[in-house]
Amino acid sequence: MTLPHPFLAPVMELALRAGEAILPFWRADVAVEHKADDSPVTAADLAAHHLIVAGLKALAPEIPVLSEEDADIPQATRAGWQRWWLVDPLDGTKEFIAGSEEFTVNIALIEQGRVVFGVVAMPTNGRCYLGGAGLGAWRAERGQPLQAIAVREQPATGEAFTVVASRRHSSPAQERLLSGLSASLGELKLANIGSSLKFCLLAEGSADCYPRLAPTSQWDTAAAQGVLEGAGGEMLDLSGAPFCYPPRESLLNDFFVALPAKAPWRARLLELCGAQDGQH
Repeated sequence: MTLPHPFLAPVMELALRAGEAILPFWRADVAVEHKADDSPVTAADLAAHHLIVAGLKALAPEIPVLSEEDADIPQATRAGWQRWWLVDPLDGTKEFIAGSEEFTVNIALIEQGRVVFGVVAMPTNGRCYLGGAGLGAWRAERGQPLQAIAVREQPATGEAFTVVASRRHSSPAQERLLSGLSASLGELKLANIGSSLKFCLLAEGSADCYPRLAPTSQWDTAAAQGVLEGAGGEMLDLSGAPFCYPPRESLLNDFFVALPAKAPWRARLLELCGAQDGQH
């Protein structure tokens, strides 16, 4: 099939190639270093970073790249960017180091602070998610044709309301939000999964909501946000405003919630989010 944006197919291929560059380091006792913020980085992160940056420069030399592994770009420079790539060469480095399969390659195209599209690739199995608002969303399996995906507006009859949570990160505010959701919607099922795959569960209709009231960085979320928006979902800050990526000094995200855009329980969720927004 012909994808609705000229960069989607080449970026998907690039993300898959980056995954292939990562795999030789997986479960190979790779050396781990720590950056200034104490987050880990490995040779696998750097191998994927160099491959992606070279590929994006070859594809569109005029579009700058902001990667987790090359993020020390002055805000004054970034403020002049109209379009840029936002890249996490290896999202879920802690999962990768632990030997889990739940790590991804994330590449997003940003324009005027909004996600145009995103690609999320899983190196261990060659699965790829891609999509963008107004473009659609797809899941690609190795050697298979693209399959369109979409959010579910509510669980099927008899199925639990499923909230995606991080394996490693929660907070008191997030626990309060989950408690309020449970009181409104009944017992919750928690789906724990690493990296940006949390968004992808929503995008393919396997879960209902992903609240994140704990820290993330811009490159952690942008690509998967594109997939979710293409699948009929949305990502909002706790005030209910659409989530965007302004070229501000800090590259840390505000807290957010991801959900189906037309969910019948949307208003109640935003009410609960607003209560938490007032407390953080």
